[in-house]
Amino acid sequence: MKALNWIGTVLCCLVFEASAQPLRIGLIGPFSGGTSDFGNSLRFGAELAVKEINAVGGFMGRPFELVVRDDQSTPEVGRAGAEDLVLKEKVAFTIGFCNTGVVMKAIDVFQNNKHLLMIPCSQGTRVTRHYPPEQSYIFRLAPHDLLNAKFLVAEIVDRRKLSKLAIFADTTGYGEGGLQDLSAELAQRGLKPAYVARFPMSAVSLTDEMRAARDAGADAVVVYTAGPLQAAAVKDRRSVGMKAPLFAPWPLSGRNVLEIAGPAALEGTMMVQTIVHDTFNERRASFLARYFRLSREKRIGSLMAAAQTYDAVHLMLWALFQTKGDVSGDALKQALENLQRPYRGVVTTYTRPFAPNDHDAMTLNMLWLGVWRKGLIEYYYPEDARQTSYVRRKEGQ
Repeated sequence: MKALNWIGTVLCCLVFEASAQPLRIGLIGPFSGGTSDFGNSLRFGAELAVKEINAVGGFMGRPFELVVRDDQSTPEVGRAGAEDLVLKEKVAFTIGFCNTGVVMKAIDVFQNNKHLLMIPCSQGTRVTRHYPPEQSYIFRLAPHDLLNAKFLVAEIVDRRKLSKLAIFADTTGYGEGGLQDLSAELAQRGLKPAYVARFPMSAVSLTDEMRAARDAGADAVVVYTAGPLQAAAVKDRRSVGMKAPLFAPWPLSGRNVLEIAGPAALEGTMMVQTIVHDTFNERRASFLARYFRLSREKRIGSLMAAAQTYDAVHLMLWALFQTKGDVSGDALKQALENLQRPYRGVVTTYTRPFAPNDHDAMTLNMLWLGVWRKGLIEYYYPEDARQTSYVRRKEGQ
């Protein structure tokens, strides 16, 4: 709570006045649809941060106010929501998006209007590369998929000496980008996928594809998709007797995957994580206790989405103090690229997380390998669990 203590010190003499103009913040995500677990965790993470910031005076006496839009996991709806927030509501800045295809449909709305967009969830590599960082108003706290691909190939090929990967990728922008990133990492090692499965998000079963991967001799499976189709992949792997280990980026960690697939099918499957729930990290345990009091959920939909969004709101507050309240895109962009004060967040401590030529806050060393065990996500490696209080900072700092 050092961050809040610092804010409280700065604002100790300030109180909300009846006439105080709220500082309105756009929040957009999939609060319904196939990835709503991630979206609602995003929403609760933002609401918790706003509640705590307002409790100590907001920004210079101005309360934060979230202006919320549901993108329904649908690109067209996401673009309409972006236009509403930026052009009609004229919010100060926007936090959001979990689906790569959705944000890419809307990204020009933010860029063309010099409107700061902070992305806490969407991982598609091209999201922060669509525009050169030097001109871009798009920033991200989630790890991009090229990092996920590097992490997974290092784990599967370099560490485990497996070389016949089956890649399952849906036909959305997320799946396409993941396939390209993973294939490029394999090519650097002189390898090609042993089998590639492509499927639409409307698919209900991956049994035939999983059987084909098994028959192709795949010794590892990597799945790039979200929600119900992650569950289909793990269930169908089990039903066809596929023994090869299954890996995925973060969508495998969603609550709905557990609810649909069940703990038995998920047992031992692995995913990339920036944060793992454990009781030994005091800051994370405290965050989750406060999160559950607010959300009244029995189980979090996505810890990564919630924690990264919570941290995103606080980083934007840091930027506002640095700009002295200037919410123009240029001022916020310059502040984020040159943050002068570290923020001790839930996921990590952010010390200059961005630069003029780098709008991604995560680097490879900040990722963990998580594993489903008895319906819970744990660290795969015991040595990682022993280092849970160790802060992994961005490389180069």
